[in-house]
Amino acid sequence: MLDAQTTDETLLEVSNIEVIYNHVILVLKGVSLKVPKGGITALLGGNGAGKSTTLKSISNLLLSERGEITKGSVQYRGDSVAGLSPAELVRRGVIQVMEGRHCFGHLTVEENLLTGAYTRKASRSEINQNMDLVYSYFPRLKERRKSLAGYTSGGEQQMVAIGRALMSKPETVLLDEPSMGLAPQLVEEIFQIVQDLNEKEGVTFLLAEQNTNVALRYAHYGYILESGRVVMDGPAKDLRENPDVKEFYLGMSDEGRKSFREVRSYRRRKRWLN
Repeated sequence: MLDAQTTDETLLEVSNIEVIYNHVILVLKGVSLKVPKGGITALLGGNGAGKSTTLKSISNLLLSERGEITKGSVQYRGDSVAGLSPAELVRRGVIQVMEGRHCFGHLTVEENLLTGAYTRKASRSEINQNMDLVYSYFPRLKERRKSLAGYTSGGEQQMVAIGRALMSKPETVLLDEPSMGLAPQLVEEIFQIVQDLNEKEGVTFLLAEQNTNVALRYAHYGYILESGRVVMDGPAKDLRENPDVKEFYLGMSDEGRKSFREVRSYRRRKRWLN
């Protein structure tokens, strides 16, 4: 478990937002959360809980999917982000790493990384220094820097996506499902790098993750979403020891590990859904 690296300063605040797609489908129902400077905050829940929609609400990527915030607000450093383009948010220090390891497959690994510095007014030497920093955290990318990104492994593509985000020199990274489709060993490697970037470079993370077990081992604080609502939140250590979280998200109970057949009916028994 990490020692808390957070400060009292709130960088990002989501206040009671509702999100509707296609003017009809209500996806988020009054979601509120805070992300403190210098911390790793986890947004947890199953597929379809609303994690990715929450991140897209913050980074203003909803419009491309015919979604909109109909109630509530999102503030970064006390200022509303409504009306800002994703590029303007990047310049303010907020960048999202999308689910699915999006890379430009026809570009090399290094060319992909360079696209991350596009919004910056930086000299070539500054960009080269930033590139060296990315390679220090992802030495495998340095080895593959001349390879086409589309021909690299899933783990390497996830590293490219995170490294490209770091090239914008972000203050806060919104990381969507970093473990998706990766082998357990690679998942641990990715999360260890996230921890190092947080502790050594001071990068703040809000990460959406279905793998509750690994997320709560690296995060400082967590929010659990169910059907577009926050149903529980607290310090990661407390959530890991919470009996409901252990049973419904970690597959454990006081009697030991639950079988899939036993866990499958959990929705009827969750106290917060009653």
